[in-house]
Amino acid sequence: MNGIVKYLITPPAAFLIVLCVTGFLSFLFTGLAFKNKKQSEESKEAYACGEDFQQHMIQPDYSQFFPFAFFFTILHVVVLVIATIPAVNMAVFGAALIYILGAIIGLFSLLRK
Repeated sequence: MNGIVKYLITPPAAFLIVLCVTGFLSFLFTGLAFKNKKQSEESKEAYACGEDFQQHMIQPDYSQFFPFAFFFTILHVVVLVIATIPAVNMAVFGAALIYILGAIIGLFSLLRK
């Protein structure tokens, strides 16, 4: 009995159990879902906050956002990797310095105009 319980709480088995239970419940409660009998043409069109969706609407420009997001991501990954490197010997310290140097070069190339 103990071996079966250990197997059932492993992540893949637990995922499959939850997937099966939610699928069964979804199938079971499908009859309770609201279904509109008549679909109008307006319900098939895109909705943009109560306005008619047209191509002339302003499209946001993310050109300034992406470099900042990449900068943020690169710095956090560098900090995570450096913080988890064990301080065993100088070879590991040298590898960490090379990693930091590579991150600095990557950030300079990212922020280059």
